[in-house]
Amino acid sequence: QVQLVESGGGSVQAGGSLRLSCVATGYTRFIDYMSWFRQAPGKEREGVAGIARDGRTSYADSVKGRFTISKDYAKKTLYLQMNSLKVEDTGMYYCASDAFADIATMRRADFGYWGQGTQVTVSS
Repeated sequence: QVQLVESGGGSVQAGGSLRLSCVATGYTRFIDYMSWFRQAPGKEREGVAGIARDGRTSYADSVKGRFTISKDYAKKTLYLQMNSLKVEDTGMYYCASDAFADIATMRRADFGYWGQGTQVTVSS
């Protein structure tokens, strides 16, 4: 019912910036709650930032003050502006959505729709 396609990943030096996008197609109700997750090699997938239907946002402590999540409902597009990137931000970034989710906790199990991911590599 929902397809998510991420873009905007790439390679950047530490301190640089990237902007990720996630375009959704399908039923709008399943994109009311959206989040960005990331997975580094050998590590669990973790929630990075989430946005609720009413615009409330949530961030992992490791990215607070550096990343900004936003959403354009008309374009069905989710964004993640990433500034002051660090080597430890390296990983595959995934967009996720569903009709409802607790964005404060950003649990993987809350999201039923996932994109294929876009790679972010930060070098020192």
